Amino acid sequence: MLTWNGVDMSEYFIVNDIRGRSLKSRSLNLITVPGMVGAHLQDIIDPPRTLEVDITVKGIDEKDLRSKIDEINSIIISKNPVPLSFSDEEDLTYYGITEGVEQSLELDRIHQTTLYIVCPDPYKYKPSRTLHFPSGIVSVPNNGQAETEPIFELNVKEKSTYAMVTNGRDEYNLIGTPADDDIQQVDYRTSALYENGSTVGDWQPTQERKMVAFDSNIDSLDGELGSDDAGIRIWNNGTPKDKQRGGAIFRELVDPLQDFEIVSTFDIISRREIENFRTMIYFLDENMNNLGQMGIKDNSRNHKRRVPIAQLGEHNQGERLIGDSSPYLQPAPDTTLMYFRVRREGQKITFYIAHWRNQRHDTIWEASFNDVNNEYQGKLRYITLFIGTYQDRVTPNRNRINSVEVFKLSTAEEDQTPYILYPDDIVTFDHKNEDILINGEPRNDLKNFGGSFFTLKKGDNIISVTPEESFETSVTFEEKHM
Repeated sequence: MLTWNGVDMSEYFIVNDIRGRSLKSRSLNLITVPGMVGAHLQDIIDPPRTLEVDITVKGIDEKDLRSKIDEINSIIISKNPVPLSFSDEEDLTYYGITEGVEQSLELDRIHQTTLYIVCPDPYKYKPSRTLHFPSGIVSVPNNGQAETEPIFELNVKEKSTYAMVTNGRDEYNLIGTPADDDIQQVDYRTSALYENGSTVGDWQPTQERKMVAFDSNIDSLDGELGSDDAGIRIWNNGTPKDKQRGGAIFRELVDPLQDFEIVSTFDIISRREIENFRTMIYFLDENMNNLGQMGIKDNSRNHKRRVPIAQLGEHNQGERLIGDSSPYLQPAPDTTLMYFRVRREGQKITFYIAHWRNQRHDTIWEASFNDVNNEYQGKLRYITLFIGTYQDRVTPNRNRINSVEVFKLSTAEEDQTPYILYPDDIVTFDHKNEDILINGEPRNDLKNFGGSFFTLKKGDNIISVTPEESFETSVTFEEKHM
């Protein structure tokens, strides 16, 4: 039996023969030298594996046969290698992509052909294993027949200036800077405001258009925002007029901030093209001048889309950095988790927006602005949240601001080392894809120059994680077989 990308193909055809699973071949790169006996071995290459699968497709009649062949084509044609498994190799998976077919017979209700499947990665894999570290030093057994690439996940329990994993063979991966005993460890950011819906009653509703950057798209602000115990939601969209309507609430910071960071996540469930929404965060200075805004909208009745927005100043008056002219998600998944961040450090203002999927930021929008004319340097004092829709359009099943947090940013002095990791952060050292992630965000820029994406060797691997008391660690890997 052949299972193709999770589909049992015995419903579609009979497997007559399989070739390409025999003894493994290798390609030797040899250099010959005149006058030398033999050659120098430069390196060894494991070439792709090609599987040849002879199949027979049977139909009730010719029409049924053609229909089955069409269904098979829809399954076996893909843009990337997909998992393949055979019933006579229990718990082993190949990753292959169809390269071609060779028809040998078609007679009445019978069709016989050979599938040529290329496996760019010639290995076959056991199901992935996840091991949790009971301490900072553990033995990780790799019982496969080749080295394999691990994925380490570190759940942060205590603040840290660095994170490091090592295999004790002079191979390590490291982000941040271990602090010497005579160096002070400091917070480069401290929380100035946090809201997850639990204290939304402390925010003030507003119909003042200056609190939403004088956005010309909005002409009705008498909606009502509240909490569903998981974040901030719109309970009443307000009075429909000619343009967009919704609710807005704002809150004043205890102390105005010069250098700051605002972080938020939006959780959207929208299944129909007709649905419309706009969800925004506006931020203003002490004099209620608009410093900027960020958010997302779906402004099409014909497509499910997610259009990210990032702008400085008043609507259509300041600097548009991310918006309608930027690439956007279309068609968007029904359930969309979005991450937003704006950071001002000195005169540099940076927006970062990402689609969060499978614990990774898989689509990212970034834009920066150097405020050399000091147009947007007023101290941050007010935060406004807006959730709305267009006229009387259908609204999503869920349109929620999960949380909003505002941080005060500080600069480390010469004799100080800043914390880069905080409780509940998740650090991923992905040695399979050669990525370093913090909370799903790619952060290879933090990688230590001497660090490497090392492998798990055959047999036992002694892995240590430091600082030992700062993390709960796990490792996930797949054993490779020839």
